[in-house]
Amino acid sequence: MKVYSKTDVGRRRTVNQDAYLTGEFDNGAVYAVVCDGMGGAKGGNIASEKAATIISDYIVKSYSPKMSSVSVENLLRAAVESANTEVFELARSDEQYEGMGTTVVVVLVIDNLAHIVHVGDSRAYFIGNGTIERITEDHSMVQFMVNNGEISESEAKHHPKKNIITRAVGAEETVLCDYDIVLKPENTSILVCTDGLSNCVDEQVMLQVITSGDGEDRVERLIELANNAGGPDNITAVLIS
Repeated sequence: MKVYSKTDVGRRRTVNQDAYLTGEFDNGAVYAVVCDGMGGAKGGNIASEKAATIISDYIVKSYSPKMSSVSVENLLRAAVESANTEVFELARSDEQYEGMGTTVVVVLVIDNLAHIVHVGDSRAYFIGNGTIERITEDHSMVQFMVNNGEISESEAKHHPKKNIITRAVGAEETVLCDYDIVLKPENTSILVCTDGLSNCVDEQVMLQVITSGDGEDRVERLIELANNAGGPDNITAVLIS
């Protein structure tokens, strides 16, 4: 597997509050951490960078090819919880960082299994074989409304509350993260992205770009499309292919 990645400030922001880190292990396992910060120009930037670094370092130091799936789940949850503690304590200790936090998606692919932990509304998708499937479910106000039958998926895309998330790393003393272990279908890629991409580029367009392109060009094309749609937010895309 190879990892292709890019982040962009977008067309309406002056600071990029997205952050990501990726890596691979000798046994062929690969990981990606994608974060989208919130809490003002300084706070969001600090929260996302700190969380991405803490989680990445935790994975690198703790992962072993001999681990069971349960151990991998515990590792990823512990990594996110460690980041939550650090970001929360920093926000509490310094007024300029008050209220900061970040979304997180962590993907660790081992052989044909994808281990995914996420908090917030950044996303992970399977893309390939003519289909696109969202793996993660947004922790957001509009997703809650969709689940309750109050609005439709199409209405959620343009809802005025679509940017309100219900969970974030660092926002509270403890964090509740979702974990999934999913069999990665053959001939598929995993796209991990922030809402700067998913809010601006239709999923069917993502599918077309990923399945008809090659290598780094695909993530660059996704960033370009998001910017062509106005680029209202920072944009990050990581492709495991």
